[in-house]
Amino acid sequence: MTFEHLRDGLGIGVTAPRLSWTLSPAAGTQDAYEIEIVRSARTHRTGRIAGPDRVLVPWPDTALASRERAVVRVRTWTGAGEPSSWSEPAAVEAGLLDPGDWQAVPVGPAWPEDPDSDRRPARVRRDFTLPRAITRARLYITAHGLYEAEINGHRVGDDTVSPGWTVYGERLRYYTYDVTSLLAQGANTIGAWLGDGWYRGRFGFDGGHRNLYGTDQSLIAQLEVTHDDGTTTVVATDRTWQASAGPILFSGLYDGETFDARLHDPQWSTPHGDPSGTWGPVATGRRDPSTLIAPKGAPVRCTQEVRPVTITPKDEGRYVLDFGQNLVGRLRITVDGPAGTTVTLRHAEVLQDGELATRPLRLAASTDTYILDGSGEQSWEPRFTLHGFRYAEVSGWPGELTGDAVTARVYHTDMARTGWFECSDPLINRLHENVLWSMRGNFVDIPTDCPQRDERLGWTGDIQVFAPTASFLYDCAGMLDSWLDDVAVEQFPDGTIPWYVPVIPGAPMWTPIQPGAAWGDVATLTPWALYQRFGDLELLRRHFPMGRAWVDLMARLAGPSRLWDTGFQLGDWLDPIAPPEDPAAARTDRYLIATAYFAWSTRHLAWSARALGYDDAAQHYGTLADEVADAFRRRYVRADGHMTSDSATAYCVALAFGLLEDPGHRQFAGDRLAELVLQDDARIATGFVGTPLICDALTDTGHLDVAYQLLTQTQCPSWLYTVSMGATTIWERWDSLRPDGTLNPGGMTSFNHYALGAVADWLHRVVGGIAPAEPGYRAITYRPRPGGGITWARTRHETPYGTAALSWELTGDRLLATVTVPQGCTGIIELPGREPFTLTAGEHLVDTAGVKERAA
Repeated sequence: MTFEHLRDGLGIGVTAPRLSWTLSPAAGTQDAYEIEIVRSARTHRTGRIAGPDRVLVPWPDTALASRERAVVRVRTWTGAGEPSSWSEPAAVEAGLLDPGDWQAVPVGPAWPEDPDSDRRPARVRRDFTLPRAITRARLYITAHGLYEAEINGHRVGDDTVSPGWTVYGERLRYYTYDVTSLLAQGANTIGAWLGDGWYRGRFGFDGGHRNLYGTDQSLIAQLEVTHDDGTTTVVATDRTWQASAGPILFSGLYDGETFDARLHDPQWSTPHGDPSGTWGPVATGRRDPSTLIAPKGAPVRCTQEVRPVTITPKDEGRYVLDFGQNLVGRLRITVDGPAGTTVTLRHAEVLQDGELATRPLRLAASTDTYILDGSGEQSWEPRFTLHGFRYAEVSGWPGELTGDAVTARVYHTDMARTGWFECSDPLINRLHENVLWSMRGNFVDIPTDCPQRDERLGWTGDIQVFAPTASFLYDCAGMLDSWLDDVAVEQFPDGTIPWYVPVIPGAPMWTPIQPGAAWGDVATLTPWALYQRFGDLELLRRHFPMGRAWVDLMARLAGPSRLWDTGFQLGDWLDPIAPPEDPAAARTDRYLIATAYFAWSTRHLAWSARALGYDDAAQHYGTLADEVADAFRRRYVRADGHMTSDSATAYCVALAFGLLEDPGHRQFAGDRLAELVLQDDARIATGFVGTPLICDALTDTGHLDVAYQLLTQTQCPSWLYTVSMGATTIWERWDSLRPDGTLNPGGMTSFNHYALGAVADWLHRVVGGIAPAEPGYRAITYRPRPGGGITWARTRHETPYGTAALSWELTGDRLLATVTVPQGCTGIIELPGREPFTLTAGEHLVDTAGVKERAA
């Protein structure tokens, strides 16, 4: 049993959390269920409730109060027999739901600081006494900046860069920790390391900006301890806390961290630490507690450790380490040497002439420094920075550097993995792995564009095209739901959606913010994609006003003509023909793209309204979508079927967005698209807009073979070109690394961008053959379409209802498939040459000869 979209129900931010549960494959079809909720004062049972519902089932009891804990179980009936055994109990506990629950105020160092300079991070602490035995303790905590808490010398939690990045003025996330085991009757100490993070650190373009949200670095923490007699002790941040400069001399998300171990007292967060001398009073600040919010998704955690595959000695005692994988995280070192020895760690995604290629980092130093205290072997990793890298340079190492002394620790939002794909072609498998790694590296609390250079922003267009892929690979519903809340906060009163969220000062190209097609359409298309994949109608409902305001803005900009043909547009960003200095210089008319997206977003808003029961809105926006589509055809489709922009992307949007009403024009567009692809020898001729659509546009118009030629092309530009060049993530540009091994000369060159990896959604649905036929995968389409010389594929997805899987293999002219349908779902099977047919839950062996060979 889970609650909302959280794996852990501790500190949930809603009073009536929805419940979900999965059934074992052998359980049979659920006909009814009963829920039991045990609270401190009573037990509530719903009794037998008929029906198959088991995903996001409404809370069946009175609302939770702040801090209230409930233990929940469920049992089910399959048919008229006895119920199943009760599920394992799952606990849910509300956080601080009312602003009046908060006593804590922000506390930080009181010493004077220059707000325009790099400031040394502080630590804050407080000693306190607990008079009685402890039965329960919770720490509610957040910061202006970043925090890492300790109690009695022990780390609290295992998350990092918390509380993450939200629009801090409106929404500051807090986390809840169970710290019962860290406390003792008698003397105790609580403390926290602080970092600048996004709040006041240098962040953004052209050297960045400091103090984006404030100049203070402050902790907001409230420890609530319940004793064995029912009394409560509250230790909240206030004037009684103390502050001191710690051993971190500098910390920045772009630039890295410097730590002087000689200045570190390991007992600083224990009652045995000596706060005299270096510890002084704190400054207190103000925070509106109504802006403190509980998380909707998981925090950022270390999810994997990677050892170097090679260590290459260089001159001057340097070493270059290759970890074999471009990743996001930081290094942990274990080192022993004389006091004052300085070990420097530099990071980069690629090498040039055997050395780190740091030009793509622009003004991100990406350097960590550790100064030894001479006390013996020590292990260290930075706290408040993250780097995008495959390679690292280590200098100043005392003695010989060995592989067991350095580990790369991979960090990203700790979402549950839900999607897997592999096939007979190892290059395509590596491409899929590259997509996966780029998602991991860029889902770091928000969906970012790149994780390494001086940018790392939540670009709306990137996630708009990638959301279907992301929601197959990982359960990202909670994370993206939270980020969409910030998109709504940052939406302008006129409906404009910013290019990136949260909004920070931008370069001249992005300031002032203007509405742009494909980027602004995140307001309509991404909530719909999440609804389709996770079945969360309330998520769709919450974000409907944002989408409506965006569509209404486009309608005003287009006016009676229904053509959005004015204003600034990025168009088919990063078309391969675009010069390095002008990524928007594409083959396709940017206003053709803008009008196409106007029609597509409006259509999605009408579908959303219909799903939500807003019938008048559905009618209104459905009619508007028809009008825009008609205007698109009149302006951009010639009488003979040619588009006014005779480009691959133009035909892609017309086909994929359903804008060609005439069947003849639709077939002509598909044929012309295939012709254009083959004229380019099946090399990519599309950018951010066209690339996610092109394989579907070809497939749906009878050119599956051409789609496979695109997929399997290895010449630049192509997906497999990057693989052939050794890529382990998706690149921002098709030629970020050119065939001669040199870097693309553009100032915007990243080797970890997920947007062009949106082709993985086609791999999952067409090659792998699994797609939702109803929201939340209540019905599932199994339709593999082999090609490209691929002889087998295996695809698996953990749907909200359980495992859906399809494994197929070609043997001669016969396709044999093993299909797994989750309990409570319907499978619609369509194999080549066969009419579709339906399967119930279970595992089935089927083939193109029309024989169902086994059902289990």
